[in-house]
Amino acid sequence: MDAGFSKKIRHQACPLRHLIHIGRMNFKWLAIAPCLAFALSTLARAQDPGAQQILESARISATLTQLDDGLRGNLRKGNRNIPITLFLKGKDIQFQFAETPDQWRIFHMRIGDEAFNLFEIVDGKTTAFPAEKIVEPIAGTDLTYEDLALRFFYWPNPHLEGQEDVGGQPCYKLRIDKPRGSAGRYEVVYVWIHRKFGAFMKIHGHDKNGGLVKEFQVEDIMKVADNVWTLRKMQVATCDPANRGRRLSITDVTFDSPQKATPKGIR
Repeated sequence: MDAGFSKKIRHQACPLRHLIHIGRMNFKWLAIAPCLAFALSTLARAQDPGAQQILESARISATLTQLDDGLRGNLRKGNRNIPITLFLKGKDIQFQFAETPDQWRIFHMRIGDEAFNLFEIVDGKTTAFPAEKIVEPIAGTDLTYEDLALRFFYWPNPHLEGQEDVGGQPCYKLRIDKPRGSAGRYEVVYVWIHRKFGAFMKIHGHDKNGGLVKEFQVEDIMKVADNVWTLRKMQVATCDPANRGRRLSITDVTFDSPQKATPKGIR
């Protein structure tokens, strides 16, 4: 470390700087070390964005604001292929999927709704989606309704747990606790978000006993606008919380690269 920088830290940032000049006491480095540690830890905290800001960058809504035509993709499990599309409708997210080629189901999630309720649009009418059904699988896949909506990305008060690599990529690790009284299977969700691109790379959903019940592992991401990245391919695994999170089944989720001037889907 540069001597001038060390001197500046000792004299400006250290509350014990008066101890440094007491002759040639052997305690000098005992005084300097806490000062340097304090200064460096403060600098590191200043460089990291807040947990809320990190989470907001990874929300699907951040991607959808750049896409007039929505985000289109598929859920694949075995021989089943389920088309899906996500839109941003005003401030709210709308997602839809087709269990059969002619049967689309349309859902709506109001961003910022503290109750985190989902709504289904049937024949043009919006009806509340029963809370007990949000944990049900979609068309036999490993994604539930709360998974596809990524409802936990809108839970309040995320906490930055630190930094970890995912597949060799540097990520922030966030913990999000389910708000009291909210429906859903997850009590705690951990999210790993790419430090450079802002896209989420991994998600672990845990039950009330701390067991791992669902794992989302991103395999590829794509750029949709300047400084805006989102997932291209992801595996979603249902896990056995009673058996150390052993994977029971897997669904592949893929999204197409956005295209210009494409016909809009069902709204």
